[in-house]
Amino acid sequence: MELISIIVPCYNEQEVLPLFYEEIKKVTGQMQNDNKELEFEYLFINDGSKDRTLAMLRDLAAKDKSVRYISFSRNFGKEAGMFAGLENAKGDYVVIMDADLQHPPKFIPKMYDYVKNHGYDCATTRRVSRKGESKIRSWFARKFYSIMNRISQTEIVDGAQDFRFMTRQMVDSILEMKEYNRFSKGIFSWVGFDTKYIEYENVERAAGTTAWSFTSLVKYSLEGIFAFSTAPLAIASVLGVISCLIAFVIIMVVIVKTIAFGEAVQGFPTTVCAIFFIGGLQLFCTGILGQYLSKTYLETKSRPVYIIKETEETKIKRTVNKDL
Repeated sequence: MELISIIVPCYNEQEVLPLFYEEIKKVTGQMQNDNKELEFEYLFINDGSKDRTLAMLRDLAAKDKSVRYISFSRNFGKEAGMFAGLENAKGDYVVIMDADLQHPPKFIPKMYDYVKNHGYDCATTRRVSRKGESKIRSWFARKFYSIMNRISQTEIVDGAQDFRFMTRQMVDSILEMKEYNRFSKGIFSWVGFDTKYIEYENVERAAGTTAWSFTSLVKYSLEGIFAFSTAPLAIASVLGVISCLIAFVIIMVVIVKTIAFGEAVQGFPTTVCAIFFIGGLQLFCTGILGQYLSKTYLETKSRPVYIIKETEETKIKRTVNKDL
């Protein structure tokens, strides 16, 4: 028998969770009819949801023994949710996907075929369009991938998603990276392994609203840049050299104008401009250094990536104890 673990990070997904469960059971049921050796477990990660997501997961686990769940003590973020799922998945193969059905379950059989029969270690989806997104958001997304691939040695495919079907070997390699500041898109690429990209048109959420605001995506993009590139540090050095050259040129111009043309040096405007220019560069470069220092600071604390408050097993134990 081969066990496939399907990891589903959840944050306030009460509206879409029943739809997802119905769809995933339909797809995996068909896979089991075609492949009698397959078994599935569904591992839901409740990332501190404030709605009825946890209550619904309890009900699913009670009626379906293949459903497991992990509930965090608070919201730790999707990266922590995926890492928790990978650490606790028992399968020979592992799938990561969202509950909002923007990662269509219908691709799982095709992913399984690529990994099982075509020698790939990972099969993932890649959006070839951004239908439903605003033009500004799409433009920033494309620019992020373009910049990231220029300044980093780790290639991240434009439109690649977290929806992945992976072998146990690849999962174990990812779990060896214990860093606190996680950027999974970069980690998936960094560990290597043969990956098949399946192209598809963007799908909008089946229900509910996304927790990813434009600001959140910008912060997430910066996390990726600082996690997989030291180019910003080089930029700070280059800006320092450029500012010195500009200052040298200005000094030479002032000297030539004073000696050759007898023009008086305008002290106040020149001084103010120089102060603002140099001061701005210094603050910018200090900010870059501060970002890398803050990441190092968080890593040295060795805090856990997530904290588990409840699982389907501890819930059963609590219920039994309460009845006693």
